Amino acid sequence: MSFNVLICGVGGQGIVLASRLVAVTAMNEGYTVNTAETIGMSQREGSVVSHVRFGNEIKGSLIPEGFVDVIVGFEPSEVLRNIKYLKKGGKIIMNSKGIFPVSKSNNYKPEKIIEYIIENFNGTICMDFTKFAEELGNSKSLNVIMLGALFYADFIPISFEKFLETVKNEIPEKYLSLNISAAKKGAEEISKFLEGKYE
Repeated sequence: MSFNVLICGVGGQGIVLASRLVAVTAMNEGYTVNTAETIGMSQREGSVVSHVRFGNEIKGSLIPEGFVDVIVGFEPSEVLRNIKYLKKGGKIIMNSKGIFPVSKSNNYKPEKIIEYIIENFNGTICMDFTKFAEELGNSKSLNVIMLGALFYADFIPISFEKFLETVKNEIPEKYLSLNISAAKKGAEEISKFLEGKYE
């Protein structure tokens, strides 16, 4: 068995921590894990992409194009930029909140990108995860909220409870309460979405 997760967004969204939490959860399940990050101008909201591969035998750290099982996209244009990595039948969990590039291009319309991705890639879930983070009172909890949704939705072959154990073991004490709440918030919101109760 091998499973490939690609996490993408822009600098400052907590993508590197998110990839570490996925990797540690997989290692705790006894899998071999390889990770790699490509970071472009991350201090200026540039693209950040993290590759996480786990399974019984993994070769290489970077996922080839067309081999990603699930994309966790923190920003719509970054999902589109990396869509070539998604395998046929792969899944996407995407944040609907767009972040305008530094150039402040007026041509950037996140809603058009979201519409295109949902229409062309079955198995896409798009929600305003930024709003959920704001509801918790800390926008930096976006990454753990999205991972809570990822694990709870069964988009990854490891249980949500195992992910929650990783959060409890890996997050420093002073941030632990917020991150446990964030993981549970992601699970709660994706549960409502999957049951058709999402507003």
